[in-house]
Amino acid sequence: MNAPTEFARAVCPHDCPDTCAMRVTVENGRAIKVVGDPEHPPTQGALCTKVSRYAERVYHPRRLTTPMKRVGRKGEGRFEPITWDEAFELAATHLSEIARRAPEATLPYSYAGTMGLVQGDSIAQRFFHKLGASQLDRTICAAAGAAGLKYTYGAGIGMHTGFFAESEVILIWGANPIASSLHFWTRAQEAKRRGARLIAIDPYRSLTAEKCHQHIALKPGTDGALALGMMNVLVTENLLDHAYIAAHTLGFAELKARALSYPPSRVSEICGIEEQVIVDLARLYGSTKKAAIRMNYGLQRVRGGGNAVRAIACLPSLTGAWRERAGGALLSSGGWAPVDSHALQRPDLMPGWPAKASRVINMNAIGDALLHPGDAAFGPKIEAIVVYNSNPVAVAPDSERVAAGFAREDLFTIVLEHFQTDTADYADLLLPATTQLEHLDVHKSYGHTHVMLNLPAIDPVGDARPNTEIFRGLARQMGFDEPALFESDETVAQAAFHWQDTTLEGVDWETLKKTGWAKLNLPDAPFADGGFRTPSGKCEFYSERLAQQGRDPLPDYLPPHESADGAPELAARYPLAMISPPARNFLNSTFVNIESLRATEGEPHLDIHPADAHARDIIDGAQVRIFNDRGSMQARARVTDKARAGLVVGLSIWWKKLAPDGRNANQVTSQALTDLGGSATFYDCLVEVERA
Repeated sequence: MNAPTEFARAVCPHDCPDTCAMRVTVENGRAIKVVGDPEHPPTQGALCTKVSRYAERVYHPRRLTTPMKRVGRKGEGRFEPITWDEAFELAATHLSEIARRAPEATLPYSYAGTMGLVQGDSIAQRFFHKLGASQLDRTICAAAGAAGLKYTYGAGIGMHTGFFAESEVILIWGANPIASSLHFWTRAQEAKRRGARLIAIDPYRSLTAEKCHQHIALKPGTDGALALGMMNVLVTENLLDHAYIAAHTLGFAELKARALSYPPSRVSEICGIEEQVIVDLARLYGSTKKAAIRMNYGLQRVRGGGNAVRAIACLPSLTGAWRERAGGALLSSGGWAPVDSHALQRPDLMPGWPAKASRVINMNAIGDALLHPGDAAFGPKIEAIVVYNSNPVAVAPDSERVAAGFAREDLFTIVLEHFQTDTADYADLLLPATTQLEHLDVHKSYGHTHVMLNLPAIDPVGDARPNTEIFRGLARQMGFDEPALFESDETVAQAAFHWQDTTLEGVDWETLKKTGWAKLNLPDAPFADGGFRTPSGKCEFYSERLAQQGRDPLPDYLPPHESADGAPELAARYPLAMISPPARNFLNSTFVNIESLRATEGEPHLDIHPADAHARDIIDGAQVRIFNDRGSMQARARVTDKARAGLVVGLSIWWKKLAPDGRNANQVTSQALTDLGGSATFYDCLVEVERA
């Protein structure tokens, strides 16, 4: 007799602002269907194409289901199965021996393969803190924008996504929500039907830009200049809410002086757009109270990314748009959730903490770090790396150096994974991890204001284990006896939030287990009466904290590292700017190995403007080589005016082993960092293109 059909609540774990609630249908212990939960207000029953096929990923025929050790050369991807006991013994032997000489010679490498607070960095972080390992500065995606918000609003906070449906003007700035935030796009479409004007600000005419009323195709990395040009018009034409500025902002006089140095004529030249476009945009924005800005992280992946976010984030406070619940700005709402990071990660387990902490290595410089021989300034050479929730050989910048670092025969590499990724091919020890349907987790969101619970819907596939259980096993094998390393997933999850925080009033762990999610208690218009989380409680146009660091306390425009303004000699050799935004059917490097999704993408493509193609004798459909001093890759040319002249666009991120030439866009990106936050500059990249 068949077991009854069961339904389980789950949460999409991927690095997306929507953080969807999912319902999983289970028959005979097997997940047969994953759909969006219609009862969850942000999800409204809808999932993106990728995640609606989540069961296909869970039961993929090449899913890793048993521990394995390397038997071939590094990068060759040849392994043989072993038991968990053998895996833990092998790992502990190497890590213990390295730790006796230099604990900081071991480095964890992880990011947002899951956004879960339990399977992300709880027991894992505790383990590495106890070991005394080097710390990883996890800045690859969003740190510049997060810093920009921190110094302006006090945290990664903003307006509610749902109220965009009531906005009258929406600036979709550096975002392609059709591909990366389906549920925001639903609200924007609702606003459009009500008469709202949608304007896309993006160097590339994306799927989203094509469906907006207007597309402003500025040069990559010039968003900060455009925001300052808008401020100039707002000031000179007095499109300001002086009462709001006086009551709820800090540093207006200084910001006004900065804005006056960016007249539309100057900004037109910087951004490569018509002067009247800047004036008209500012007038429309300044004369509409229900004006909303939806930023995304693409605009901050350039040298001046932190300053650009600061400049854009100032705009709603100048016009008083925050008075309306359908006005304001949103890059991230993640700072609203009262996460107890200390309880989750336990930095106090580090030897010598807080007086002395382990060294910190920026994840964007992993290529250089792995190839560093070690010295007094750098510290000990990295001898072991443990990778989980990430695929750095595919996703980290300056890929040739990253691969060279992972290819070191003297580097002991452990990889926790679902599949044999590009990075997994370099592992000495490959450990099978569970997917979201097989473990417990809790989540916040950076696109809405709910906290959420994920319960396991099925038993682990094969011999896969949750990240937490794997790190407990390592700790046990290494003889650690710290109780915090062995707490259950449920105990860790209960510690994830400050339950006494006013935003969680009336909610506790037992409530969350029953309901699956809880909406944070926040005002509809969160800054209508000020209440920013800065030291002053105001929107800080002028940041004293930045001034104390010797940095510019006001937002400014910084030209990209690689541009005619920033590096004219380099631009003479490599005259095309390249950006590599996400392909619609991939999410970073996740889902690339799902055949049905990869078939939809087809193959790596490069969009190039007709004028640039003609100058290089490139025709539509030709195989081209994209290159600079760091490396090269090949792609199929699509000659189109979706890319503005001087720009090429390669949708990413392909697994290198699944690309025709074994390379992807990160062959040409650099390890240079942003102005604030130490983030990656993926879209600050000059190349040349030729027929292959």
